[in-house]
Amino acid sequence: MAASGKVYRTEQIRNVAVLGHGGSGKTTLVDALCFSAGSSRRKGNVEEGHSLTMTTPEELDHGISMQVTPAFAEFQGTKINLLDTPGFLDFTGDAMAAVRVADAAVITVGSTAGVEVGTEVVWQYCEDRRLPRMFFVSMMDKDHADFDKVVQEVKERLAPNVLPVEVPIGQGDDFRGIINLFSERAHLFKAGTTSGEYEEADIPEELKTKFEEMETEFIETVATTDEDLLERYLEGEKISRAEAIEAMHRGMAKGEVIPLFCGSAKKSYGMKALLAKLVELCPHPGEMAGEVATRPGLDQEVTLVAEDSGPAAALIFKTATEPHVGELSFFKVLSGVVENGMELKNGARNVTEKLNHLSIPLGKERLEIPRLHAGDIGVVAKLKDSHTNDTLSIPSRPMVVEGIQFPKPDISVAIHGVSRADDDKLGEVLSKIHEEEPTFRHEFNAELGQTICRGLGELHLNVQFERMKRKYGVSVETEAPKIAYRETIMRTAEGQGRHKKQSGGRGQFGDCHIRLKPKPRGGGYEFINSIKGGVIPTKYVPSVDKGIKEASQKGVMAGFPVVDFSAECFDGSYHSVDSSDIAFKLAGSVAFRTVAKQAGPAILEPIIEVSVTTPDEYMGDITGDVTSRRGKIMGMDSEGGRTTIKARVPEAELYKYAAALRSMTQGRAHHSREFVGYEPVPADQAKIIIAETKKEDD
Repeated sequence: MAASGKVYRTEQIRNVAVLGHGGSGKTTLVDALCFSAGSSRRKGNVEEGHSLTMTTPEELDHGISMQVTPAFAEFQGTKINLLDTPGFLDFTGDAMAAVRVADAAVITVGSTAGVEVGTEVVWQYCEDRRLPRMFFVSMMDKDHADFDKVVQEVKERLAPNVLPVEVPIGQGDDFRGIINLFSERAHLFKAGTTSGEYEEADIPEELKTKFEEMETEFIETVATTDEDLLERYLEGEKISRAEAIEAMHRGMAKGEVIPLFCGSAKKSYGMKALLAKLVELCPHPGEMAGEVATRPGLDQEVTLVAEDSGPAAALIFKTATEPHVGELSFFKVLSGVVENGMELKNGARNVTEKLNHLSIPLGKERLEIPRLHAGDIGVVAKLKDSHTNDTLSIPSRPMVVEGIQFPKPDISVAIHGVSRADDDKLGEVLSKIHEEEPTFRHEFNAELGQTICRGLGELHLNVQFERMKRKYGVSVETEAPKIAYRETIMRTAEGQGRHKKQSGGRGQFGDCHIRLKPKPRGGGYEFINSIKGGVIPTKYVPSVDKGIKEASQKGVMAGFPVVDFSAECFDGSYHSVDSSDIAFKLAGSVAFRTVAKQAGPAILEPIIEVSVTTPDEYMGDITGDVTSRRGKIMGMDSEGGRTTIKARVPEAELYKYAAALRSMTQGRAHHSREFVGYEPVPADQAKIIIAETKKEDD
């Protein structure tokens, strides 16, 4: 049972991100570890909708984890903070958040599915941060489980230095125990128990040969992590269990060795052994490299180390909201001791926050605590103006550390409220959703007249809209984002614009002759005043310019803004009484519309540079798809079995491209986009655009 208010010192803390492909058993593993340790009173079940760390209605409805959710297991006097993470790529931002604050990782691999795309993705996250890690082959009790095949896949695709430290006894329905290479004993699980109880026994006769082979690899690998151990091993001296654990602890921290465990979280088989190794092998926060912080407004850097004597500092890695509670801020203490009621400064936003009801998270439950030592993970409610990626530190020394490098959204959709009331609340609600889910972004595009939402996939976006309806009562409908086309002219033309109106009293008269010339892409607009001899008084010439600019905002082909041209006013006439600024402005507008039609008008479309990184086997599919989207391949760069393809593709052809790319490559490719400019639309495409625009106007 988890005790409220229990405080752990830095060396008694382990922060472990539980990562893996969707469906590989992460949530069930966290649940089983907490239950086996006694921190959680009830063993949850994902299928039945009552797991410890899958808590939101959206997660329960879809049956998958969608956010990083902390829990903890208390074992052997140690608090193991477990960060359950989503495995589906649509919610990968939360996996990155967990990796940012973890000091080690357990990567789950299904005993039947083996290494999948999500496994590769989270492995790379750990590589990028040089995070100590271990593997857990999950669901060993599942039909067609194949431990040896999974180990081989891990070695070939991810980590040649992976080292199995457990041998399964049986597989599938016959899975009944493990052989622990550290103790050289068999753990035979007691069927029907829920917390993973086992009896120690001698190694089964039929597995002795396999055990001896794996033990030899195990001892040799452990020995090579230390010169003294290697020398003793070569001289035939036996390495003790304690020495092997200490050597693996050091080797894991350096990335020299990656231990691999196995079990069944559903039956709690192997949980006690894994808990013990999380305590013994994973580093505590004080063993990790320090965090570099900057002082706002000062050209000064500070290194924060996870020790109590340092200045108090914490990084917020997750924001959530709960009914009747408000906003919850989950954070890791990077340095110093954080106490209940303490005031800390948000240096980036220049606001002071008071930490009331300081707590530690256990899934949906929060246990109040008087203080947190350096390296621990906590949660507080109702901060005034601090959100994910903000740093809180002592007011006398405000500091900012590097935040989570969230992935950029790769899919866009336009939305509008179902009702007027929904539209009125849309902006405020979208901002609240973004605070909870930083990879969800939004903007109102005034030119297109649309609210554009961006995310990491269709499911990712749909889930945010579900949250909007459930939490804030705002319903939306979606549509494809409009394309910000432009128009331009392709040749020089000149002509007259004349505005004359007489309706009794003072009339209106303006007359100008202009010459339009095309400019290079990106050349913008230029007005040239070539009036001589006062044929148009100087005071009226700026009005001609204004009329041309305003008229150019609604082009002559499909109503899009006209760009990249110069307009020269070279002749005209005026009336001493009837001429005015407004008359010459209207004359300029008439002149532009008349001349632009004669100057070879054309529609321009936005061009996006797409950078796709893919395993080599999908190159042909991707390049063919790019060509079918009117794209041009600009170059390729290959390294380590992966190729990065750079191409320029019209934006109109990229709607739902992220989903198509995932389908084409089984989710193993990813892409980024960058706007590079405008290019003329082919004639057949221009006809379609003009027809669609007229249909909208009608």
